[in-house]
Amino acid sequence: MKKRNNKLVKQAKADSAPPSDLIRLNRYIANAGVCSRREADKLIEEGQIKVNGKIVTELGTKVKRTDKVQYQGKILNPEKLVYVLLNKPKDFITTTDDPQERKTVMQLVANAAEERIYPVGRLDRNTTGLLLLTNDGELAERLTHPSYEIQKLYQVDIDKPITDEDFIKIENGVMLEDGAAPVDEIGLVGPERTSLGISLHIGRNRIVRRIFEHLGYEVIRLDRVMYAGLTKKDLSRGKWRYLNKAELIKIKHMGRKK
Repeated sequence: MKKRNNKLVKQAKADSAPPSDLIRLNRYIANAGVCSRREADKLIEEGQIKVNGKIVTELGTKVKRTDKVQYQGKILNPEKLVYVLLNKPKDFITTTDDPQERKTVMQLVANAAEERIYPVGRLDRNTTGLLLLTNDGELAERLTHPSYEIQKLYQVDIDKPITDEDFIKIENGVMLEDGAAPVDEIGLVGPERTSLGISLHIGRNRIVRRIFEHLGYEVIRLDRVMYAGLTKKDLSRGKWRYLNKAELIKIKHMGRKK
């Protein structure tokens, strides 16, 4: 009986890697947090991606996770994708770094992952509530792109009771300096008329505060209670948790580009 050549056997196994060990190059790049898959295709076509030292320009190319993929001279890491949901408190800014050394949301999730995660969208310093952090560049783009119309629900506390006239104005969509601000739904929370729930899918800077300020109201408190179908259930202020499997499936299939 002939002895097996273990070296040749190992090489044969490596060369015939099953499909599960292969990944599309654009997905590899997106998983590394560089950009979305669509943008990765552009980088590939432009010859900006190297695989094992050679420029690759063919779309649909598949690579092994052990291959050396480079962009701008840096080796990319198709790291494990992480999805962290944070209930942001006041006085924390939504940025990965701050030259003024103010408190950032990254301090609150410092122990959440070894991978480099970053916030999806923004909440201003005085706004509390749900904030998603991830290293999934493709999902982040989907959730922030206006064409996907991702819905957000806020509870707003204002300095004085809202009038029926202003309530209707908001319901119909007020016109701000940068265009119309349509809302999906608005409702009163309690009889005092100073606390409201407002649901919208537009994501312009400080949009909820600006809607009320435009009509002469000061926003005392602003809390994002729902984001892309995710809620604050069992998540106290300042705490975080990972998305569960059901939430992840739902959020990845959410929205349809118009």
